[in-house]
Amino acid sequence: MKAKILILLVLAVIFNSCNKDKYQDKPQLTLKSVNTSVVNVGSVLTFDIEVTDKQGDIQDTIWWAKISSSCPANNLTSPVVVPSAVPATKNFKATFDMSFVNHGTNLPNIEPSAVGCRTKNDTCTFKFWMKDLANNKSDTLTSPIIVIIHS
Repeated sequence: MKAKILILLVLAVIFNSCNKDKYQDKPQLTLKSVNTSVVNVGSVLTFDIEVTDKQGDIQDTIWWAKISSSCPANNLTSPVVVPSAVPATKNFKATFDMSFVNHGTNLPNIEPSAVGCRTKNDTCTFKFWMKDLANNKSDTLTSPIIVIIHS
């Protein structure tokens, strides 16, 4: 009986140690889901991105970039400020929704916008990275291929 309790205790310590390793000083970004791979005019493209951070000081900036393989002139990069109301807690974990609207070429572009090519469908990827208050920068997260439909 004592041996079983000791084994369970050792397994619990190992599990907790492994669990804590996923929280690092620099923010970690993980793509949890993308709602579509084809964005029609008037549709919304949403990325669910999980953020973890050991110190929880992520109240700085998430950057995003749209990298086009069919219209490089339409590449975009922009920051999104993380609201200071996000709690700074140790071993922080949350999911951020990053949404973009395909307004089309004949509609007003309201940021954030999934701006595509002017004359054809746009094949692209999105990249995300972030910086925390201690200036730790995450690795860059790259989306699967997304097609933005031309209007």
